[in-house]
Amino acid sequence: MSYIDWNENLSVGLNSFDEQHKKLVSIVNKLYDAMKEGKGKEILGQVFSELIEYTKFHFKSEEEIMFKYDFPGYKEHLEEHNKLTKEVLELKDKYDKGNIFITVEILAFLKDWLSHHILETDKKYGSFLKSKGLN
Repeated sequence: MSYIDWNENLSVGLNSFDEQHKKLVSIVNKLYDAMKEGKGKEILGQVFSELIEYTKFHFKSEEEIMFKYDFPGYKEHLEEHNKLTKEVLELKDKYDKGNIFITVEILAFLKDWLSHHILETDKKYGSFLKSKGLN
């Protein structure tokens, strides 16, 4: 059973971003599976790093297309990306220093963050970009 199940409610209606969101969900699920199986810190650290790197790629992709099409919520969306990136990088830094471990609470944070970001923030650009002819 997955920690996060992808469903159509999470779709923003744009294929490329839905695929990127599915990848993020997959990485969080991989992190959950590694934690559940008691994998060593190295494996958990690698998956956590993968999540961070892919999130950076995804945010950059969103930001470029929103900027290109002059999305009216661009500035606010960019600020949310910066805040979320900072929060996750702080978690990773604490993890790397041995100050925290990957726990159910951290996974819940990641799940809530991902779900909220897609459902509350990304859905706004989805309909806007679809009106510009993107799919």
